[in-house]
Amino acid sequence: MADFYEVLGIDRNASAAEIKKAYRKKAVKYHPDKNPGDAEAEEMFKKAAEAYETLSDPQKKARYDQLGHQAYTSGAGGFGGGSGGFGGMDMDDIFSQFGDIFGGAGGGFSGFGGFGGGGGRRRVKGKDLRIRVSLTLEEAANGVDKKVKVKRKKQAAGVSYKTCGTCNGSGQVTRIQNTILGRMQTSAPCSTCGGSGQILDKKPNGADSQGLIVEEELVTIQIPAGVESDMRLKVGGKGNDAPGNGVSGDLLVDIEVKPHESLQREGNNLHYDLYISVPEAVLGTSKEIQTVTGKVRIPIESGIQSGKILRLRGKGMPSLNGYGTGDLLVHVNVWTPRNLTREQKEFFENMMADSNFEPAPEKSDKSFLKR
Repeated sequence: MADFYEVLGIDRNASAAEIKKAYRKKAVKYHPDKNPGDAEAEEMFKKAAEAYETLSDPQKKARYDQLGHQAYTSGAGGFGGGSGGFGGMDMDDIFSQFGDIFGGAGGGFSGFGGFGGGGGRRRVKGKDLRIRVSLTLEEAANGVDKKVKVKRKKQAAGVSYKTCGTCNGSGQVTRIQNTILGRMQTSAPCSTCGGSGQILDKKPNGADSQGLIVEEELVTIQIPAGVESDMRLKVGGKGNDAPGNGVSGDLLVDIEVKPHESLQREGNNLHYDLYISVPEAVLGTSKEIQTVTGKVRIPIESGIQSGKILRLRGKGMPSLNGYGTGDLLVHVNVWTPRNLTREQKEFFENMMADSNFEPAPEKSDKSFLKR
């Protein structure tokens, strides 16, 4: 799947001017007026608009670069497009939003006939909804499907709309004023229909003044591997419906990863505190430790020092954008007993006189600060 940079044919360091220029070039090539009846060209036209909508916004661009294409858009995963999701918009919406790119306030495209609509009737979008989903560290590491119940406004069965009589369906009202400079004409969205060009005609029982009714729906959220707390995913079209057959809002999913009993996360790396006894440190042993994919047994060499860090490569968290996996860092701590029997105490008193038990750190034994 081509990312937004590939769609526009630019590199990741492209300036705002270069992004705009690249989008216009693609729009000229795949414009519907130039490619009538060509479904593939229309799809490319929409993809270019989606890419430009994200990359032309500094905040969205930074988020896209952070998450990567799959997690940001993830249409197949139900997130509906982190960029705003042009999948639910038509050509009029695209021209309405980017009319300035094609020249002229009306959104018409220079050199082609009359396709656009920067002014006039617009499609109303429903309100976005927000929920919070809690995950275990294992679920965040492996990815998971979460089914949640969402109360959302939906168009009631049997509802119908009719053309707005105030604007005659145009979505705009025009006013002509006499000024000292002469007659001036201004246009504004119709206050009666909100610019949609439609008003409620038939309202079923239980519906509100916009023909919407609240219903509970079971929504499946496909959460990709590698997510972190405070990340936000988007399920396109699962917010409130819009009146007048407009565009449904989105379901915004805030992620919370619950603390793990024995693992701590730092970026894509995980940390594990391993405690071993003095005899185990002296003689060596093997220990079973927890990872996000299950338990593994690791060898402990004889003579290991407290503070030693063992690195298990690839046993950490996967990168959200698919570029590799972090490591699991096992911090070895030699546990010193606090309560000794008389015989144990005598044993260690004898060991104090043994030169083999005198500390003799080597250069490879780094200090705490260096570690």
